[in-house]
Amino acid sequence: MPTVLITGANRGIGLEFARQYSEDGWDVIATARHSSAELDALGVQVESLDLSDADAVGSFAVGEPLDLFISNAGTNHPMDSEGAQNARDWQAMMMANAIAPYQLGKALLPHMADGGKMIAISSGMGSIGDNGGGWVPYRTSKAALNMAWSCLALEARGRGIACVLLSPGWVKTRMGGDGAEITAQESVSAMRDLIERLSMDDTGKFLRRNGSELPW
Repeated sequence: MPTVLITGANRGIGLEFARQYSEDGWDVIATARHSSAELDALGVQVESLDLSDADAVGSFAVGEPLDLFISNAGTNHPMDSEGAQNARDWQAMMMANAIAPYQLGKALLPHMADGGKMIAISSGMGSIGDNGGGWVPYRTSKAALNMAWSCLALEARGRGIACVLLSPGWVKTRMGGDGAEITAQESVSAMRDLIERLSMDDTGKFLRRNGSELPW
């Protein structure tokens, strides 16, 4: 069976990825700072990983080749523009949303199976080409993630590993809120269909869940 590693799998989109891949028979390695009853109930392999700990992120390793890595974990605090005035909170967000995902992707690259795929869950709010203003810390963290993952795509190209950024849309999770447009199940199902179709022709791209490209 193929193996997938999913970060931030204790709730929301990450939990739904873990649930769907597990139900389809994949070997799932799920990471979270703290597990949850919902994640434990899936019976998948759960590993503790705190993205604020740079040493732990950089040294994280797996004992088997990965067919798929989904860098999903992140935070939206502080998301509002006033949060930009709090440098320490903004700094923490940059670590969780941009620096740690790249660090982990770099560390896992040697463990990827031939033809594997590395996916980072980004956001349309990280697009500089489609910027509505406000929410400065969150926007900048996702824009930084986009650049870091684009660089990782260049590093991984020689090994035939596709690295792609996906925007899940506005999803009904604790982060997205109840007023969001779609459920986590709908978003993840669409992203999984897209991930299955991705090839090296897509590496380095920034895509919506329907496969259309987002402006950088």
